[in-house]
Amino acid sequence: MTHPLTVAVLGPGGTGGLLAALLSRSGHRVICLAGEATADALRATGITVRSPQFGDFTAAVEADTELREPVDACLVTVKHTALGAALTRVPPAVLGDALVVPLLNGVEHPGTLRARYRPDRVAPAVIRVESTRIAPGVIEHGSPFTEIDLAGDAVPRARLDALAAHLTASGTTTRVAGDETAALWAKMAFLAPFALLTTRYGVPLGVARTRHRDELQALVAETAAVGRACGAPADPARALARYDAFPPAAKSSMQRDAEAGRPLELDAIGGALLRAAERHGVPVPVTARLVRELRDPAS
Repeated sequence: MTHPLTVAVLGPGGTGGLLAALLSRSGHRVICLAGEATADALRATGITVRSPQFGDFTAAVEADTELREPVDACLVTVKHTALGAALTRVPPAVLGDALVVPLLNGVEHPGTLRARYRPDRVAPAVIRVESTRIAPGVIEHGSPFTEIDLAGDAVPRARLDALAAHLTASGTTTRVAGDETAALWAKMAFLAPFALLTTRYGVPLGVARTRHRDELQALVAETAAVGRACGAPADPARALARYDAFPPAAKSSMQRDAEAGRPLELDAIGGALLRAAERHGVPVPVTARLVRELRDPAS
């Protein structure tokens, strides 16, 4: 391995906390950026991970409420609903030449980040993982996999390759995707139908894919059509096969947020899909209805 990195993690929750702990355990310097109470907890006790894939371990991290020095990379792992407020913790002048790596749901956030930071240093990533923060600095990682697709069409390929190598060495399976749009829409094509359907009806995937099969098929077809219009390849049949292979008890993160009374990433997922559909003139009647019903349950 080359020299250890200094990595900031903005939002050390389920995803960010897991990556922060893995990077720290691999010898990198990690600075978690969070509110005062969480930062105090992380400084005092580090991050404890309980994981069938990585084992149970505790890793020491640094923590602060704001980035105060240059880093090699900043992982942005907050929910989309908290993005605007969270970015005030990362002043552009301090960030400098660092890679900005958002691991958010949706497809519109790279534009927000490129308007604030160096556009040629924003490297959007997609992560496939089930990981939950159950308390500040306590992470339960449930999935037997942690996979990252790292992209960034304008980012120097050597920078992407180097970060991917470090992430892989820390335990994640990380690859550099050749096409940013394809990577983001591949996640969107799976996530949007899953999130909208399970949240709208308050049921796990196994029930949604049987009881609401027609709607699932329609959502998959609509999302694929929008993705193709945006320049991303789509395979509806393969998407349906993935849903059928998923554990029947699986719940989307949006559904979990709804159950916990947290703000929904509805605009980042459903709203972004509707805006892309409108731009390209793609009809998405089922998506539009579910988004409308989720926004206004009385409709």
